[in-house]
Amino acid sequence: MKDRAPRNRTLTLEPDEFRKLSQRLVKLHQKVALAEILNKTLCQDLLETLNYLPRNFVDLMIIDPPYNLNKNFNGRKFKQLNDEEYAAWFDTWISQLKSLLKPNASIYVCADWLTSAALYPVLKQHFQIRNRITWEREKGRGAKQNWKNTCEDIWFCTVTNDYYFNVETVKLKRRVIAPYRTDEGKPKDWEETETEKYRLTHPSNLWTDITIPFWSMPENTDHPTQKPEKLIAKLILASSEPNAVVFDPFLGSGTTSVVAKKLGRNFVGVEIEEEYCCLAEKRLALADLDASIQGYSDGVFWERNSLSDQNNSKKNISSSTQQSSLSETQMSLL
Repeated sequence: MKDRAPRNRTLTLEPDEFRKLSQRLVKLHQKVALAEILNKTLCQDLLETLNYLPRNFVDLMIIDPPYNLNKNFNGRKFKQLNDEEYAAWFDTWISQLKSLLKPNASIYVCADWLTSAALYPVLKQHFQIRNRITWEREKGRGAKQNWKNTCEDIWFCTVTNDYYFNVETVKLKRRVIAPYRTDEGKPKDWEETETEKYRLTHPSNLWTDITIPFWSMPENTDHPTQKPEKLIAKLILASSEPNAVVFDPFLGSGTTSVVAKKLGRNFVGVEIEEEYCCLAEKRLALADLDASIQGYSDGVFWERNSLSDQNNSKKNISSSTQQSSLSETQMSLL
């Protein structure tokens, strides 16, 4: 067990929690109907699981595979390959995932800058590529002989030209720095309240409003490549309707399932590492107590470090203190 600072809010698992939560996990040994896996965490190797999953049940698939880097996932190591080998590995399972998708489904695939180039030709072979989102990672070590790497990509693809996309759900709330007014003195293309001046802007494919989970955030876990809830919320809101089925074949510590639950979608997640699966289940239990998503409130996304966003973060930190005290009671009921 790691030593934690007194204010560290990283979610961890006590032995008793692990034992109880592991009983919730599902492992497939035969073909199943959707009802048997809906809103479940499947603790199993993806290639094995694919043999038993139903066809054409996924509305939105969010994929965050191991990047082409040497990485240790709780003792399970991924070894860096050359580009051709990595692309071949990616193709072995992405080609099989196609059968799970509905004809109007959307797909988002996460990648770092180097992995991204290897994924493009494989994705182009199987799907309609719509866009490439680049988002700024706040973390990242500096480099003396290169530029600091603080961005990642997300490929946006669809199965066909018939797909769902709701831009109204993912507008960004920005502070107005130069508040122009009409001749009548009314706000021009912006809104005003007693405490703020802002406008809602259409989202672009360059995202600079994301904060990587860290020790003081209640969503943080020890997973080495955990994605922020705010990031996944944008994908889910834009590309799925309420009650849709969101599928994540590399679930990790559960961010996709947790955000889907918070936003009123169904989910199915596959993850091979049991400890991460249990962390996902713990986060899902906590979502019953607090469905907030840091950086998203009142139906809009806040730009990072705005005054309103800071106030919202303080509320989330306060609620996380409540979560910690309530989680023991919640776990006792599992």
